[in-house]
Amino acid sequence: MNIGFTAEEEQFAAQIRAWLRDNLTGEFAHLIGKGGSQNDEFYEDRLRWERLLYDGGWTGLGWPQEYGGRPATVNQRVIFEYEYAQSGAPYRVGFQGTNLLGPLLLAFANEQQKHRFIPRILSSEDVWAQGFSEPGAGSDLASLSTRAVQEGDRWIINGQKIWTSHAHQSNWIYLLCRTEPDAAKHKGLTLLLVPLDQPGVEVRPIMNIFQGDEFNEVFFTDAVTTDDLRVGERGQGWQIAMTTLEFERGTAVLAYQMQFENEFQAALTLAKDRGLDHDPVMRDRLAESYAELQVMRYNNLRTLTRLMRRGKLGSETSLAKLFWPGWHQSLTELTMDLLGPDGEVVGAHYSLDPFARNFLLSRAESIYGGTHQIHLNIVSERVLGMPREPR
Repeated sequence: MNIGFTAEEEQFAAQIRAWLRDNLTGEFAHLIGKGGSQNDEFYEDRLRWERLLYDGGWTGLGWPQEYGGRPATVNQRVIFEYEYAQSGAPYRVGFQGTNLLGPLLLAFANEQQKHRFIPRILSSEDVWAQGFSEPGAGSDLASLSTRAVQEGDRWIINGQKIWTSHAHQSNWIYLLCRTEPDAAKHKGLTLLLVPLDQPGVEVRPIMNIFQGDEFNEVFFTDAVTTDDLRVGERGQGWQIAMTTLEFERGTAVLAYQMQFENEFQAALTLAKDRGLDHDPVMRDRLAESYAELQVMRYNNLRTLTRLMRRGKLGSETSLAKLFWPGWHQSLTELTMDLLGPDGEVVGAHYSLDPFARNFLLSRAESIYGGTHQIHLNIVSERVLGMPREPR
């Protein structure tokens, strides 16, 4: 098995490294290592950085040029993600748009929608939130109750979404609504693009375990969007949503790989600094963590190979979501044990050591994006072909 890159791909990687080295300086130097999926520090600076990436031609790799993208192979897209993470560049502000909504629009949107929204996603002129989960419909997404009723060329929306990441910083939301109340629950859903800056939308932040407010509740009271902002056909929302979740559980996870490798190296350095790298128990735990990190890497490469051969991913993407949360939680537990009592000390205004923050935030990783139990069912039924769970 050849898992290396060609000379041309190595040259591409060198171009990325040079650009990042030249630009992660001056006004952007303080962004190195900043931000995260549950950490919105330096948001405005990271938004300006996102626009610099766009100007440099590093957003929309592999997307059609007519929508503002740049030709690139799957390998080149992976190389960019690896080099980006290796440089310590900040967490991408436009993750929802570039990693999830953008691929969705390329697959299901009409030409007018693609030309209107995709360039603005790439340039970060529009920042998007995802409106899927509800208080009574998290893992059982098909049970959602947010209603959209069509009146002429408008849709009137009423309901509530929850755990909506970065909605308070977004100006649009792609919203899964129930539009066919008499249809079977999976068949009565439609995806709508909805502007958040309107009287019928209220965004309420939810404070997380370390006082961050990246999660939100979003309430819709006679909120309005138009029918030209419906993606796909009426009743096609479930199919579109499942495709989006495959992006989230598949290629989007590749962006985490180098982040995890960096975190492992930080844990190894911590062990050495504290003289614990010769402790037999700690050495064994570090070795196990490293071995599992390589398993994750090879599985990601296998996912990429499947994508290149078939052009799409399927239910097997749940394998990654079954694996990486447990690995990351174990690593953060290890770093807390390496810190010892120091891991329980907080700074002014409850400021946390990065190791402690990662530990606390990792607790939710086996819940969001589909619980561990949901993914076990997906793998057993759709990948292994086992009998369906009794409903």
